[in-house]
Amino acid sequence: MKTKSEPTLTKGSLDEKALLELESRYCSWGDTVHYAKELTFFTEANGSFLYDRNGTEYLDLQMWYSAANFGYRNPRLNAVLKKQIDTLPQLASQYLHEERVLLAAKLSQRIERTLGVKGRVHFNVGGASAIEDAMKIVRNHTGRNHSFAFMGGYHGRTLGATSITSSYRYRERFGHFGDRANFIPYPYCFRCHLDKKPETCGIACLRQFEKLFESEYYSVVNPKNSHSEYGAFFVEPVQATGGYIVPPPTYFKELKKTLDRYGILLVVDEIQMGFFRTGKFMSIEHFDVVPDVIVFGKAMTNGLNPISGIWAREDLISPQVFPPGSTHSTFSANPLGTATGLAVMEMIEDEDFETTVPQKGAYFLKRLHELKQKYPKFIGHVEGLGLALRMEMCREDGFSPNRELTDAIMNIGLSGTLTAGGKQRGLVLDIGGYYKNVFTLAPSLYITEEEIDLGVALFEEALVRALAGRT
Repeated sequence: MKTKSEPTLTKGSLDEKALLELESRYCSWGDTVHYAKELTFFTEANGSFLYDRNGTEYLDLQMWYSAANFGYRNPRLNAVLKKQIDTLPQLASQYLHEERVLLAAKLSQRIERTLGVKGRVHFNVGGASAIEDAMKIVRNHTGRNHSFAFMGGYHGRTLGATSITSSYRYRERFGHFGDRANFIPYPYCFRCHLDKKPETCGIACLRQFEKLFESEYYSVVNPKNSHSEYGAFFVEPVQATGGYIVPPPTYFKELKKTLDRYGILLVVDEIQMGFFRTGKFMSIEHFDVVPDVIVFGKAMTNGLNPISGIWAREDLISPQVFPPGSTHSTFSANPLGTATGLAVMEMIEDEDFETTVPQKGAYFLKRLHELKQKYPKFIGHVEGLGLALRMEMCREDGFSPNRELTDAIMNIGLSGTLTAGGKQRGLVLDIGGYYKNVFTLAPSLYITEEEIDLGVALFEEALVRALAGRT
């Protein structure tokens, strides 16, 4: 029974102050909400915008970590989800339904057309769970527990996924599950791990990796029989949380030659960059290489359902080698998720994102370069591939990371007190990078040039205020 001192807990009955008090008392702080100083309640979403309790409009330039690629409240996708709720909303994952089969077929056929390799799809829930399914595929095929992964790579926060995620802080309090990966420097040319210049380095970081296989004393291979105890290299073709870093165009093609020589699988994490974020269906398509396993999620349902999955080559995932019961989740392949995912695939077939996304990305990148020219001391680097864009914030030398400025700009955006565009607005940004000084921009794939211009204006206003110490 509720006591007299307890507030009535019904939607709309409490103001923001009371809600924040409840949040401080009853919500775990173990997620990422309290990374931000400004805690904002949102009540509505549409297109490229979120709206707070006062009706203030926030331009969202991160779209739920690239989960809502196709815009909030996309009418075509929402209609499919609503229809599915009224027909077959629930079904245990051990039973078949039409949408599950069609979605797996469309994904497999699309990958076969672009990469030229036959394979199959297995569904799960959430990106980290799909990563762990990929780890099972690797161990089942190779019999090896060790993996390579990249410095700056992020693959999730389950115990298994953290073993191949380079941030120690995710493992610090929870220990290890299996073997921690051997972390290799990613080709991060603006802050080269080897202090090289991209125009003259000859991809030195790749040559450094290749050297590991020259002697048994580097502890990765027996040169006498070319046998390695490493089963896979887990990669993000474009690093996501690491700061939307784009590698040299030949990097992965050359890397794959070394991996194939020693029977090491290339597992590509497309959870954040898949579904045309970079202008290709999967970002690995930019790099002229065929992976062995692809992990995907997020935008497959435009964020409307947490379904995820893996695609693997036929010889890795056929029923003969990966039989029933090899892996399972109660909500995997659920009908709400597969119906929405199928609608996303049909929408992709009807539209030309391979043309429109690079065009919009080029315009956005041009505007960011203009901003960099205006503030060269504080914007050290801008880059992009499609609509995966980065801005690296620096100190007055144009290079040293400036995390404080980055945090200030983000919180000013979340305060909802910007005025660019003639009315009070907010700006939703995401921060990543090795030094947490990079704005990783992932706008809606339907963003207009007018909205891009608005985003640049809002960002500049926040930057000027942050530089002046006005929050």
